[in-house]
Amino acid sequence: MSGAPDIEAVFRAEYGRAVSVLVRFLGDIDLAEEVVQDAFTTAVRTWPETGVPPSPAGWIITTARNRAIDRLRRESSRDARQAEAALLHAPDPSAPDTSPEEGPVRDDRLRLIFTCCHPALALQSRVALTLRLLGGLGTAQIARAFLVPEPTLAQRLVRAKAKIRDARIPYRVPRDADLPDRLGGVLAVLYLIFNEGYTGDPALCAEALRLGRLLAALMPDEPEATGLLALMLLTEARRPARQDADGALVPLPEQDRTRWDRALVAEGQDLVRRCLRRNRPGPYQIQAAINAVHSDAPTAGATDWGQILALYDQLMAVAPSPVVALNRAVAVAETEGPAQALDLVEALDLGRYHVLHAVRADLLRRLGRTAEAATEYGLAAGLAASESERAYLERRGRDLGV
Repeated sequence: MSGAPDIEAVFRAEYGRAVSVLVRFLGDIDLAEEVVQDAFTTAVRTWPETGVPPSPAGWIITTARNRAIDRLRRESSRDARQAEAALLHAPDPSAPDTSPEEGPVRDDRLRLIFTCCHPALALQSRVALTLRLLGGLGTAQIARAFLVPEPTLAQRLVRAKAKIRDARIPYRVPRDADLPDRLGGVLAVLYLIFNEGYTGDPALCAEALRLGRLLAALMPDEPEATGLLALMLLTEARRPARQDADGALVPLPEQDRTRWDRALVAEGQDLVRRCLRRNRPGPYQIQAAINAVHSDAPTAGATDWGQILALYDQLMAVAPSPVVALNRAVAVAETEGPAQALDLVEALDLGRYHVLHAVRADLLRRLGRTAEAATEYGLAAGLAASESERAYLERRGRDLGV
């Protein structure tokens, strides 16, 4: 779709919704994904000649629905006949569903997330499968988010779909009682969609925030849902300052904080305070609190790094991981010095994670070990996923003058 920017925009914005709508009627995610992809293929072929239709999303969904009907008519199983009947007698599939039997989750895309996050699947498989279906993300993008090789992620997706098929796990809306058990996977999906958008497509961030608001309203007694929403809001608030006038990346310490979206900051901080009053800390709430501390500081120099380090200590206690340890090392560098932080970073095994090399490069630079720092900046740039990050890291390496 590289020659059709309008179609690319529709794909990014509507792929997940189209798959979700078709799943609601078909009960078959493989078929839903196949017919939606067919619809976009048809759009690539016809829209350049006919023009983008007034309602491109509706066109995609209707075209996919017709493809599904044609496919089901060629099959003779009872399930196929039932699915065809559901499609033929359903209301406009591109319109929001308002039927009373749909359960507590009303939004199609949020329903699909809960549906895919079935406890019979491993958590990472649930997240990877839902990212593939909801965000239309490619295997390479999802593998990067999980910090695993692309073939490993591809095998994980195949196994997840096979388990669903072989165990005959139904694609249906979970009941109220099922929602808490699936919440962990749902939160992970939303956060990964948000992060993918934050380094690439802002539309994915907007969708993650929309779904995050719906989720927090659906489950007001789950502080982690509130915490994730707060985390996304406080992170999104910094978007206007993340690039300069030439589009170059501006890291957090160098950002003009007057450009931050103060309304999003205020909303996120209010949600953090609500979480604190509940006193049921979890990983997303703690990360939101860390971002709230950053947003409190009028300048980078005024940041309360001692409080941030204490929060990272708490995060390591409830959700330890090498990435959390890396972020904690950054706080250690500000409170105890770069030498102590470098010792911590050297002990981490994060494979080809570009941020590890970027942090190591910065610590080496601060210690005066410029040749080693230049090498690390080069490694980080070579592994960075986005062009803006790559350009920034290359520039930092050149600035060392080695």
